[in-house]
Amino acid sequence: MNAIIHKLFFLIIVLWCLVLDSCSEVGNAKLPQQGDTTLAANKSEVQRTVFDTTLYKTLLQHISDSDKSGRWPVKDSFPLQGAVLPFNRIVAYYGNLYSKNMGILGELPKDTMLKKLQGEVQKWQKADTMLHAIPALHYIAVTAQGSPGAGNTYRLRMPFNQIDKVISWASEINALVFLDIQVGLSSIEKELPLLEKYLNMPNVHLGIDPEFSMKTGKRPGSVIGTYDAADINYVINYLAGIVRKNNLPPKVLVIHRFTQAMVTNYKQIKLNRAVQVVINMDGWGYPAKKINTYRQFIYPQPVQFTGFKIFYKNDTKKVGQAKEMQPEQVLKLTPRPVYIQYQ
Repeated sequence: MNAIIHKLFFLIIVLWCLVLDSCSEVGNAKLPQQGDTTLAANKSEVQRTVFDTTLYKTLLQHISDSDKSGRWPVKDSFPLQGAVLPFNRIVAYYGNLYSKNMGILGELPKDTMLKKLQGEVQKWQKADTMLHAIPALHYIAVTAQGSPGAGNTYRLRMPFNQIDKVISWASEINALVFLDIQVGLSSIEKELPLLEKYLNMPNVHLGIDPEFSMKTGKRPGSVIGTYDAADINYVINYLAGIVRKNNLPPKVLVIHRFTQAMVTNYKQIKLNRAVQVVINMDGWGYPAKKINTYRQFIYPQPVQFTGFKIFYKNDTKKVGQAKEMQPEQVLKLTPRPVYIQYQ
């Protein structure tokens, strides 16, 4: 009996030492320096047993680019374990499988599209080795329509088999999935719960588009729509409930924006440790125009993280540009976007 007790005691000591060693490894982790590829190569960085608060703050400073205004980085509590941001930069392809005009996702054959996306991810990785670049497919699951449709809502819900297809494609390259909602004359309270079975998945996140939230009752596309902080807080709380109910890592919420009125009362947006909010600069045009839009509507009104949209066509053909903006150009912005979307 004594021998068994001694063996159990010895086993407990060994296990305790392993725990201490693991904690020490995180606490003494070498902080990344510009040009250091170690962090970028370590895909398990966001899955550490102990949340590395020092690394988190270091990366926030990196993406804030030493902003002198005091706006960035946004002061907030640490996210729940498993947070995607700011440890990673998400590089997403956006679109809809029923339309070749809504984005690169849906325009090209699947294999060609995935290969092209992986090429963009590599470009972003090379441009900023401090953050691990990861792919994503951003699918418009509810599309605004020019005609009333059923219920006079001016929106069309995509069939689940199309969403399933996109999720299957994403799994081939270990990509995240974003489901985007354009509510038209419907509401986010009606549309969001219908996607909950997908949001219960740890790799599925959400995008909402104020441009097509037609609170005035006008037809989508006739004027630019809007979301208020109250709408955004509803979405944040809904996603936070899903995270806690299913014991998931934090959800990423992307909110499109390219005008002042698209997001109102931004100071009243209430952040939650279970949700990471990205305000995505969604406007198209020549580089100087896009940069100016970012500086006018994204930089002065900090919420949490920022994104930047690049149009393969509208940024080039319609304005005479030879090529869309490249990572090195976008990374000169303050703060540096952590979500990049290609349409």
